[in-house]
Amino acid sequence: MNDLAKISQDFSSTSEEIEQSVSIKPRLKIWQQLRGGFFLVFGYLLSPLCWWNDLLFNLPIAYFFGYLCSFFSPKLLFPCTVIGYWLSNIIGILLMQYGSVDIFQKEPKERNLKKELLNTLVSSTVYTLVIMFLIQLKIIDIPIALINNS
Repeated sequence: MNDLAKISQDFSSTSEEIEQSVSIKPRLKIWQQLRGGFFLVFGYLLSPLCWWNDLLFNLPIAYFFGYLCSFFSPKLLFPCTVIGYWLSNIIGILLMQYGSVDIFQKEPKERNLKKELLNTLVSSTVYTLVIMFLIQLKIIDIPIALINNS
């Protein structure tokens, strides 16, 4: 009889734990999707996929980064601006990757951070080289402030 009472008690405590985990899981999923949506939108605004973001986001961030570096040496303004632009694109792509995984992945999987970083670095580097090539061909103009301080 004691065994039956113990089994019944274990079963009821287990069913309560299951009910609690089931009720918590949808809330965690909603917060995970909201976080993923925020990262996806913010990453999109920083990424090279958004055609109008450079003027509003990436170039001011890049110029600010170059401006901070120019305190060490005025010759660092242009190279550090390019590096800041490159970094803002990389951060944008990484945020999009993390956000999309939070939103669209059904089952949690182990992520390969090295592979994700390598893909992001390669795509951002290619994009930055294309922009630099377009600047060198005078297809895209750069701000006068970058030319005067270089």
